[in-house]
Formats: sequence, structure tokens, C-alpha cells
Amino acid sequence: MASLRVVRRMCSAAAETVAAPVSSSRWERLRNSKAGAWCRGLVSDYKEACREIVVGSWERPVKASVYASLLGGAWACCYTKPDHSSFEATLLECSNQLGLLSPWIRNGTSDGHIQSLVKLRNEGRLHHASLGLLSLVYRSDYDPDTTLYEAQCSNLSVPWKELPQRVLDVGFVGRWWVLNSKMKDYDVNEVEFKHLPPHMQVTSPPSVQEVDRSERLHKESWLALKMGEEEKEANVVDRKEESISEEGRVKEEQTPA
Repeated sequence: MASLRVVRRMCSAAAETVAAPVSSSRWERLRNSKAGAWCRGLVSDYKEACREIVVGSWERPVKASVYASLLGGAWACCYTKPDHSSFEATLLECSNQLGLLSPWIRNGTSDGHIQSLVKLRNEGRLHHASLGLLSLVYRSDYDPDTTLYEAQCSNLSVPWKELPQRVLDVGFVGRWWVLNSKMKDYDVNEVEFKHLPPHMQVTSPPSVQEVDRSERLHKESWLALKMGEEEKEANVVDRKEESISEEGRVKEEQTPA
């Protein structure tokens, strides 16, 4: 009987061991931990936010279109924002354009602005700052690599409130606006026209009618000359008169004195 009880206990213990749940894996322990709960909550929040965006866009299409346009415009501005290398390339190109002209026909404003920028660039005083949607080019008093005390001391650095007075150009949507405005009519020297009256100093683009008239006259200048009936009759009369006068002159010469 004792041996039977021992066997029965061993069998019951084995059965309990088999029926006991398998220990949880590492992935299940990670899911049940605090980090797993936080990640599940974060995913759930983002899922709910995306669902609300879709539902709100469907219910208010105008508002959603405005927001989408603003986000798209901001992305386009960030993508097309010019950098420092773009400014240097544009500056050198403008300098080469002015270098091809004679000093007598250069625009004084364009030439002075380009020369000052080139001088600051050679001195290492031109700096570039990216502000997300646009870029700024500003000047400083010293080159960053200068070992002077005034250039390295942080207490003597220029305050940020003076930055607007030091800005030289603004880069936006792929172009430098101040540089392009200064290069307008760079091949026209306004000093040459100061002696003219005020109404002749101002030039305005021709109107559509004037352009059409100029083109029509230019095309007509290449056509063969056509004479009208009146001009032909006048030429015949002139020839007859010339012939009559010629005959009279010949008769006078033939008549003896």
C-alpha cells in the first residue's frame, strides 16, 4: 500500500508539472513591461491622431486644403533655399558680367555694391546664416580666424540687435533678392544722362501699338518699291517736259547767230 501511494504521488506530481503553464518568453516579458506599455500607448495615440486628421479633412476640406498648401509652401521654401556656395557663385558671376564692360558704361550702384561684397569676401567677413525658410548673408568686423583680442573676446562681440543693420542679402526661393535688384540695368551708366532734361532721363518700355508699328515698318522696308498711278503720270509729264526743253535747246544751238 505504501509503495502504491508513492507511485500515485509521483504520477500526480508529473501531471501537475505537465499541466503547469510554460514560462513566458522574452518578447512577452518585454510587451508586459513598462516600456512596452509606453510604446503601445504611443502607437495608439498616433493612430488616433491620424484617424482624426483623416476625418477632419473629410469634414472640412477647405481648412485641410489651406493647411496642406501652407505645409507644401514651407517645404518648397526649405528645399529651394540658397546656401553660401550659391551666393558666392552668384557674386562671382555678377562680378564677371561687370568685368566684361567698360568702366564708362557700368552702373555705379551695381559696380559699387559688387566691389564691396567682393572686398568683404576676400577679407573673410562675409557670413551665412540659415533660418529654415530663408537664408541671410551678413558682414562682421573681423575674420573668424583672426587672432586679435577684439575678434576673439566674446564680451566685445556684436550684439544680435545690430544684425538687421549688418544684413547684406536675403536668399529666398532659390534667388538672392538684394543682389538681383542691384544688378538691374548694370550696363547703363546713369551719370552720362544727367545733363539731359528730366523728361528725357526717364525711359519707359514701348507700348504694344508702338512695337507693332516698328515691326510693320521694318517688314515694309524689305519690300520692293511700288509706284502709284499718279506718280507714273507725273513721271510721264516730267519726261515730256524734259524732252520739249531739250528739243528747244537743240534748235537754239542750231540756229545761226
